[in-house]
Amino acid sequence: MTFNATGLRYDDVDVGDELPPLDLPLTRSLIVATAIASRDYQDVHHDPGLAQERGSKDIFMNILSTNGFVGRFVTDWAGPDAVLKKVSIRLGAPNYPGDTMRMTGSVTKKADGLVEVAVRGANGLGDHVSGTVTLELPRD
Repeated sequence: MTFNATGLRYDDVDVGDELPPLDLPLTRSLIVATAIASRDYQDVHHDPGLAQERGSKDIFMNILSTNGFVGRFVTDWAGPDAVLKKVSIRLGAPNYPGDTMRMTGSVTKKADGLVEVAVRGANGLGDHVSGTVTLELPRD
């Protein structure tokens, strides 16, 4: 696999290629800031007391933040010239403050100029997110 200033090229990627893992420390500030940045003001993402009243052990990351981290994970690997065409994710265990989410992935399909990457983000409770990202890489 070749990486240059513009990132990966379509011909550089093969089915089975593993993406470098990415560990994301889940701080309280990260969870609150990303919820606010995505204009999600639901109290379960910033108020521990109200989150507990609603049955959660603490505040937790919202889906828009998770979706953004999935995109970051794939584009950090692919480079700035990659174009995300489709992101399909499913949430599982919550991302609570004090844990770490480890993002992993591998190339599962390559056809017609598109690359599909299976992604997984796991924390101490299990899988937080799983799904696929389809992207277009530059061709020679």
